[in-house]
Amino acid sequence: MLPVTVHCRAPEGLDTPEVSVEICLGPGLPGLSIVGLAETAVKESRDRVRAAIRSSGFDMPDRRIVVNLAPADLPKSGGRYDLAIAIGILCASGQLPAAQLAHCELLGELALSGHLRRIPASLASAMAGLRAGRAVIVPAACNDEAGLLHDPQVFTATTLAEVAGYLRGDNTLSTARAYPRPAIETLPDMREVQGQALAKRALEIAATGRHHLLMSGPPGTGKSMLARRLPGILPPLGTAELLETAAITSLRGMAAPHGDEPPFRTPHHSASAVALIGGCADPRPGEASLAHHGVLFLDELPEFNRQALEMLREPMETGHVSIARARSTVRFPARFQLVAAMNPCPCGYHGDVHRECRCSADQVRRYRTRISGPLLDRIDICVEMGRERIVLQAAAAQTPTSADVRDRVQRARERSIARGTTLNADLDSAAVKEWCWPEPAGIELLEQAAARFCLSRRALDRTLRVARSIADLADADIVTREHVAEALGFRNGVDGL
Repeated sequence: MLPVTVHCRAPEGLDTPEVSVEICLGPGLPGLSIVGLAETAVKESRDRVRAAIRSSGFDMPDRRIVVNLAPADLPKSGGRYDLAIAIGILCASGQLPAAQLAHCELLGELALSGHLRRIPASLASAMAGLRAGRAVIVPAACNDEAGLLHDPQVFTATTLAEVAGYLRGDNTLSTARAYPRPAIETLPDMREVQGQALAKRALEIAATGRHHLLMSGPPGTGKSMLARRLPGILPPLGTAELLETAAITSLRGMAAPHGDEPPFRTPHHSASAVALIGGCADPRPGEASLAHHGVLFLDELPEFNRQALEMLREPMETGHVSIARARSTVRFPARFQLVAAMNPCPCGYHGDVHRECRCSADQVRRYRTRISGPLLDRIDICVEMGRERIVLQAAAAQTPTSADVRDRVQRARERSIARGTTLNADLDSAAVKEWCWPEPAGIELLEQAAARFCLSRRALDRTLRVARSIADLADADIVTREHVAEALGFRNGVDGL
């Protein structure tokens, strides 16, 4: 008897390579064996599949069954192959027609009752299946992810019996439906933050060009409050960005994003390097990838493990994380905007005119050197926040709302994308020279600052990108001396730490 082939996908990053589930029934003692570099969870599917087939009203063939998961050198893990194995056995034994198997991909873990359970990476797998020109069937529990594709060839099923009826032509399957999105106005609003005009300006510039931002100041000056309002002034994600973000969360087995606002990740300072970057034996994305197209907020920056912080340097430059293992290398996107907050010293009151600092000069120096120079060199904007006079009767209407700021950021981003097809923070060296080069007076000021503050070439390029964002906010075609001066002011805060 010729083997039956059912198409499936393996969760290896966002690539989700194709897996051919080949089922062959032959003579010999009854049994079910699975080959093809299958891990324990896959081999245990023998009992799940056997019970699910009988619970769904079908007969388990009294033959020797061999299941081959090809390619053989690709590691297979999880219960996502259960549905494909069960359908393959039913087709190989003649209980179901195999005509449609070449045109669809089956994904799902089976319960003993025959019901389908949620699987991780269903969205990435469905996207790859559609690109291969096949229909995709996923568990109904994955509807919130698969519905983001808005594709009539993505179907959901609740039980093995439903899938069997679909292959026989007895019934149709439900098409994955789109998940409702809440309004972006539910995010915290900038109107709630009084004062700190310089920090708000820095936040707006950072949002325009997706520049990395560091806020330093005593406790209670509003650093965390401002950082949590950054997603509210960022434009909503486009369809492609939303799908990519949802696919990453799916790899972690997390629910798909409910709205189209950029992700905002706030790991605790006790997070390990693996938690930030990703890894483990079976590589999974870390916080840097979960913040893709969004914000990675690190509060109390010096309290983070130094090794973990150093591992952020490469994705801050390249926009992706590569995790190498003995058998393969997995690559996750990580185009995030780093926003960090820190106190000026261990007690938090160094330089505060209202509170006395109890730290020695050596303690302050050790505290600040927890953040390495190479990491600081990759931060575009640094703003020092001081304690301001509290005015409880100030009218909230005098403070711009997040919607007002978001409109300005949106217009500035449209200018930069129309000019260079990307945001200013992502411009390469050639684009910096073409689009960010200032007028002669700005060049002269930049040269003077480079000589006085010993700026690196990377620092100069990042200063020019920030100046370009400032010019975009001002609807200016040319980067002027004033734009460069403001960018240098924010840069001086970085080099002054």
